[in-house]
Formats: sequence, structure tokens, C-alpha cells
Amino acid sequence: MIDLSNGEQRTEAWWQARCGRVTASRIADVITTTRNGWGHARAKYADQLVAERLTRRPQDMRRIRSLDDRADLEHEAIAAYEFYVGESVKRVGFIQHPDIEMAGSSPDGVVGRKGGMEIKVYDAAQHAKLLEGNLNPMEDYLPQIMFNMATTKRTWWDFVAYCPTMPEEFKLFTKRIDRAKDVIEKIESTVIEFLAEVDVRVQAIRSNGRR
Repeated sequence: MIDLSNGEQRTEAWWQARCGRVTASRIADVITTTRNGWGHARAKYADQLVAERLTRRPQDMRRIRSLDDRADLEHEAIAAYEFYVGESVKRVGFIQHPDIEMAGSSPDGVVGRKGGMEIKVYDAAQHAKLLEGNLNPMEDYLPQIMFNMATTKRTWWDFVAYCPTMPEEFKLFTKRIDRAKDVIEKIESTVIEFLAEVDVRVQAIRSNGRR
């Protein structure tokens, strides 16, 4: 089992650990449906994983300046969280799901013995809407948070929004999410089904070889 719980993210080892595996940040792509069935992102993600399994190379390994900047701000967010919430945060790398071999997650941090955190850095306009109650981040991030809890076996997770340009008293927003067994089981079932589809495609290509 892969466990980079003491490792760093965005390193060569981290990219390789994720290669060919479903990750928490992409769970929404796997489980989202439309009136016509699965969402288009599901098929695109399957294509990516098939390619990664065959090449053994991460297909999304790239450096984007905006993402690097946002990653740097995560350290500020953690410092603010530790100060205002009074919890200690441990940074981790990639953690394999305990029961699903080809799946895992890279939490932004684990908190104490039972919790974890997901950080999103917002611009001032988004953050203001969040503070007003006019933005519901759970519409986008609840599946990721639940899968993080499934992977780490934690019982709660804090959604943390951070905006460095806000006045000090408004920079940090937190919302605690408790583990929901029924939601996690449904997500895990869908992930297993999705991975089986990827396996079939990979095996077919390897069996057929060149035609």
C-alpha cells in the first residue's frame, strides 16, 4: 500500500503515486450524473487513467504559475487556521484508500487524531459571497471531502476558505463536515465501478496490442 503521509505534495514521488489512480480531487468527475447519464468529465477522466496505466506516466503533471502561487497561500491559510481554531495541522502527501487499491487522496492537512482540512483560496468577490451565505462550497467539494475521510478513516473535516486580501478578521472561513457513512459508501461503490471500467479498457488494449 502506498502511504506518503509523511511526504510532500507535487514531488516526483507524489505524482507517481497518483498515476493511474482515482484521486479525491477528481471524485466529482466520477460520480456526477446528468439527465442523459454520466457527465462528460467522467469519460475524459477515464481516458486519462487508461493512458496513465499504459504509459506509467502522469498525464496531468505540469507546473502552472497560478497553482504554485495558490499552493504557497495554503501555508498562510494553515497558519491562520492553527491560530484562530487552535488545532495543529500536519501536511501529508498521497494516501492510498485502505480498501480500494487504485484510489487515494492528498489531503491539504490532517488535524489531530480525527480530523482533516480542505483549503480553498478565494478571491475577494468569492470570499465576500461566502461570508454572506450566498456561496455554497459543498456543492463542489463535498464528494472530495467525503473521499478524503474515507481514505484517511477520519471522522470530521474542516472546509477552510482563505482570502489574503481581506481584512484580518475576514480572511478565514471554516465549516466543519461530519463523516456520512451512507454518502461515503455510495461514492466508494461508484469509484469501484468506474475503476472496473478502466481495467477492462486497459486489459483490452494490452490483449489486442497492434492490430
